Amino acid sequence: MQNITILGSTGSIGVSTLDVIARHHDRYCVYALTANTKVEELALQCAKFRPQVAVVGSAQAAQQLQRLLAEEGVSTEVAYGVEALCAVACAAGCDAVMAAIVGAAGLAPTLAAARAGKKILLANKEALVMSGQLFMDAVAASGAVLMPIDSEHNAIFQCLPLNYQRVPAQCGVAKILLTASGGPFLKRAVETLDAVTPAEAVAHPNWVMGRKISVDSATMMNKGLEVIEAHWLFGAPAAQIDVVIHPQSVIHSMVSYVDGSVLAQMGNPDMRTPIAHALAFPDRILSGVPPIDLAKIGQLQFERPDFDRFPCLKLAYDALRAGGSAPAILNAANEVAVQAFLDGQIGFRMIDRLIARVMDKLPHDTVHDIDAVLEHDRSARAVAHSLMHT
Repeated sequence: MQNITILGSTGSIGVSTLDVIARHHDRYCVYALTANTKVEELALQCAKFRPQVAVVGSAQAAQQLQRLLAEEGVSTEVAYGVEALCAVACAAGCDAVMAAIVGAAGLAPTLAAARAGKKILLANKEALVMSGQLFMDAVAASGAVLMPIDSEHNAIFQCLPLNYQRVPAQCGVAKILLTASGGPFLKRAVETLDAVTPAEAVAHPNWVMGRKISVDSATMMNKGLEVIEAHWLFGAPAAQIDVVIHPQSVIHSMVSYVDGSVLAQMGNPDMRTPIAHALAFPDRILSGVPPIDLAKIGQLQFERPDFDRFPCLKLAYDALRAGGSAPAILNAANEVAVQAFLDGQIGFRMIDRLIARVMDKLPHDTVHDIDAVLEHDRSARAVAHSLMHT
């Protein structure tokens, strides 16, 4: 029996994780659930799964949650704040952590889980993008088990040898091929993208996701962050990581080998598949996802990404090659830009322009500890806010 902490249980990944867990009461139980502000949804989850601890973002939210749980006779302990998130991520009663808090906010608890030697189901790519080598060093030092949850990285994991040790040449790996749907604007005229609305940007053609990650998919910054994440997870340099646009989202990613073989992982676009794989690895369990019907799909299409259409993807490659603090700066600037777009403060094509300006303005320094990472994150956010109105 594995005791699971879910960081971000009311988001799409958290909900899918609970769906998989509910199918396997004999294998998994919930140790802790966390949410920032969705208190009523969290209360319903606590009533169903009876975790030992529930964590929210503020004292006010904690009071509201305690009241709701008391009305239902649920004895779950309630806590709030970043320290509480870190506590449930590294608690002795927790065996595995689903790291699904969106953005930089997920870094501290995910790193706490790594330092505590937990099994980490990593859905928060930003934590690894920001801290890179520091995160991987923490995993190695503690003996933590790192399982990728992003459908692309989970697919790559499944296509690599079991003995893979982050050295592509040792296993004959020639290329890592990350597939991308291309989002909702793959065929839209580039000159019209300035007029994109938030409602259009969050309407992903294949995946059901949160608003921030949906915008990242529309700009392909999401894929750019995945390129950086793939570098750290699999030890491949930028030159060995290619992005291939595949609108059907049936092939989730591929690994190309030196002998000419290309291994691909396929499935319906449903996050319960990688979640079930990571939870049970090396076993296979039911996820609730039906198998794909290849005859019904008929055709699979592929094309190279266009950096004129998707400049955010190029910015991410540039940040990976620059190294140091560049990926943390990229991520912070993107989070500010995407939120400003969703709030109607800037246009869609201002997202990549703002990120590029922040990247140009700040130095790309070597980072030696997490405090330095967080300082670069704060600086990039401050610069992004200051540049928005100039």
